[in-house]
Amino acid sequence: MSNLLNSGLDWLEQRLLGFCSSPVEYRRDTQSQTIDAVYGKTDLEVEDQTGISVSSFVWDFLIDATTLGFEPAVGDLIVINGRQFEVMNLSGQGCWRWTGPNRKTYRIHTKDSGDDV
Repeated sequence: MSNLLNSGLDWLEQRLLGFCSSPVEYRRDTQSQTIDAVYGKTDLEVEDQTGISVSSFVWDFLIDATTLGFEPAVGDLIVINGRQFEVMNLSGQGCWRWTGPNRKTYRIHTKDSGDDV
């Protein structure tokens, strides 16, 4: 039965990446590649020293791990529509996490770094 569930998860993930993605440029140092990514966002709420809650969010990009070919790292850039998004650590979670239990798609946390120059 677990094989049927895993097959279903794989099928759904392939449909998400196939029909809901857009091409982005992934850059690391002097290397770059164009890959498909699904846009996402992670909402955050943190409490400062005085107890005041501050809400924010980070831009996420869902990218097939095999297609990317390496693990995302802090400082990498994702460029889309003339904007740069820098891969960043998310408090206590690192700069990426797996999207689902089948561990095939990265959810990469980024911040908008401004115009691509």
